[in-house]
Amino acid sequence: MTQSRPDPRAPVASATNLQQLVISVDAMGGDRGPEAVIGGLELAAAEHPDARFILHGDQAVLTPLLDQKRSLSSVVTLRHAVRAVTMHDKPSQIMRSGQDTSMWSCIEAVRLKEAQVAVSCGNTGALMAVSMIRLRRLRGVTRPAIACLWPSRNQAGFNVMLDVGADVKADPEDLLQYARMGAAYARTALSLDVPRVGLLNVGTEEHKGRPEMRTAYELVQEASEDGAFSFEGFVEGGDIPGDRVDVIVTDGFSGNIALKTGEGTAKFVGEVLKSTLRSTLLSKVGALLAMSSLKKMQLRIDPRRVNGGVFLGLNGAVVKSHGSSDATGVAAAISLACQLAREDFTGRIAAQVAPAAAAGQDAASDGEGASN
Repeated sequence: MTQSRPDPRAPVASATNLQQLVISVDAMGGDRGPEAVIGGLELAAAEHPDARFILHGDQAVLTPLLDQKRSLSSVVTLRHAVRAVTMHDKPSQIMRSGQDTSMWSCIEAVRLKEAQVAVSCGNTGALMAVSMIRLRRLRGVTRPAIACLWPSRNQAGFNVMLDVGADVKADPEDLLQYARMGAAYARTALSLDVPRVGLLNVGTEEHKGRPEMRTAYELVQEASEDGAFSFEGFVEGGDIPGDRVDVIVTDGFSGNIALKTGEGTAKFVGEVLKSTLRSTLLSKVGALLAMSSLKKMQLRIDPRRVNGGVFLGLNGAVVKSHGSSDATGVAAAISLACQLAREDFTGRIAAQVAPAAAAGQDAASDGEGASN
């Protein structure tokens, strides 16, 4: 029997006005297809029974899949979109002619305040481009950043690292903004009062690195004096999973390479460990005896648990799920979106960045007045 489903053409009441938790989900962008997205949506809906979802994509494809998930019938509104953004589409093309795609529709729901957070597994460049032109940057933000949670030895179990791919370059002023936004994210995601911030560099000594890194060092150190975060100086690659800092700040070029290297290393270690434990009868017996500990280790380093890069610096929250995410990974990204919505994440970021922007404008005005 086919279930009744909300009319996809019907307007969704404003999430802001109703104080209801609403997440906008792009069903068509992942490598594994809408089946993985809807599977993840089912898992996330069970974990967050107070959440409602707007699902964007081809109605002819999604309706049969949703009809198989009876638990979603009352919490999902289907929003029809005729096209999907592929991994090969250029961001410039989507910016010009992507209005009929599921990704565009997903972001538009946040812009219209029908949902608090958007989630997509789609093309990262296109998603950032659409998010920037539809949501716009927060006042005082020059370059938005993508932040990720990285498994670490810290008490919270994770560190925040940004930027991991929004922009391959960053000026000292951009790195200062990343530090402010990353600290705000750490306060929300890791429940830290005063996050410790470090600048990723080729060494920890103050004289190391490019001149712009030393300039950024001075800017971030000065900004930390307001007490919003503590600055721990330069950190190295080995500190990313360590417990020296809570927030690692870098440009998108270095951050993306570090992220992909970490994911690849975790996968490699897992495959080698699995192969080794199956190599002999004795090792198989040992693996059975250590099964509980091995499962704990696998859970600790499983990248699916922390799937979801968060776009920082926009007038709306966007979570970028990995393109190859399975249902478990999609569920983690949607759960992160639910957490951000509950914490009014966009408002917190704006509150952190706006005062600094206003102070900079006031200083510029004072300088102009003095010169006149």
